[in-house]
Amino acid sequence: MVRVKLIGAGGYGGIGLIEMLLGHPEAEIVGLVNPHGAGGKVSEIWPYLEGYCDMPLIDPESDEAKGIDSDVTFCATPDGVGQYWGPIEVAAGRRFVDYSGDYRFNSTELYSQYATRINKDPVHKAPELLGECVYGLTEFHREEIAKAKIVGNPGCFAMSCTIGLAPAIKYGLVEEGSVICDCKTGISGAGKKPSPGFHYPERYDTANAYRLTGHQHVMEIEHELSLIGGKDVKITFTPQVVPMTRGIMSCLYGKLPEGVGHGRVLEAYKEMYVGERFVMVKDFTEAASTGDVRGSNRVLITVACDERTGIFRVISHIDNLVKGQAGSALQNMNVMFGLREDMGLDRPGAHP
Repeated sequence: MVRVKLIGAGGYGGIGLIEMLLGHPEAEIVGLVNPHGAGGKVSEIWPYLEGYCDMPLIDPESDEAKGIDSDVTFCATPDGVGQYWGPIEVAAGRRFVDYSGDYRFNSTELYSQYATRINKDPVHKAPELLGECVYGLTEFHREEIAKAKIVGNPGCFAMSCTIGLAPAIKYGLVEEGSVICDCKTGISGAGKKPSPGFHYPERYDTANAYRLTGHQHVMEIEHELSLIGGKDVKITFTPQVVPMTRGIMSCLYGKLPEGVGHGRVLEAYKEMYVGERFVMVKDFTEAASTGDVRGSNRVLITVACDERTGIFRVISHIDNLVKGQAGSALQNMNVMFGLREDMGLDRPGAHP
């Protein structure tokens, strides 16, 4: 049985993991850490969990929080928090999965570039751990994740775009320098904390683009695709918020190279992802939407190249809170402890 400690248990990423762990046959939650509501039950913050998970929330500043003994610790928190907790958990012999950008890059130089681009402190507070961390996109890094002490879980847009573009970059199916990522996300991607721009009257029936420069997921997309393609990859990235609760739809465009058509692209995508439990590839003649992945750990890829205009076009759908966050974290845990990869995740999601 894998003993699990969760830091940041009160947010969307935390409760999503709790939901899945409750149905996991080989995992046991041994501690929930959260500043808000500390001393009370998690089900007092989230009443729908009453009778399923009534564990107390422990103050992250307490000695009790640091002393919770687990096999793995998840840190479902914003950037910077994992830099404090990572050294504590690793020194105690616990494996560590972080949701933020703190451990997505395995050198101080790369982290500094990332932090500078998003206007964060470029000095990592636990630089000695960066050489040990592994980027947690399971489909591409299983072997490294299986041995890793620290896993930096991918960002939600990065998950959608990287899986959506990887075959095209690997096999040269889109022209260099032409890649555009046009991405729509539900409002849960902004997290639980209220803000004026996400107040219901302000957000309902409204869509907008945001962070057109300096988005936190661009560097990890480009870095991972560059590793896959063996050369420098740059993208044009346009994130947008649309009035739905959860889900990401990434419309990925570029120029088709001479002699490459829709059939070749579809064949390559099916070939690369054959046997992948959580990646489904469809032709454009088959219906696909964010509703088809809601509540699931699946990535749904639609190949829809336009041969008339010579445009590469692939559409990637994920649930931002599952495959884009807690689901991929749990998938990584399964790999880290030699469990069946879909354990606790083998479900179709929710509909409507």
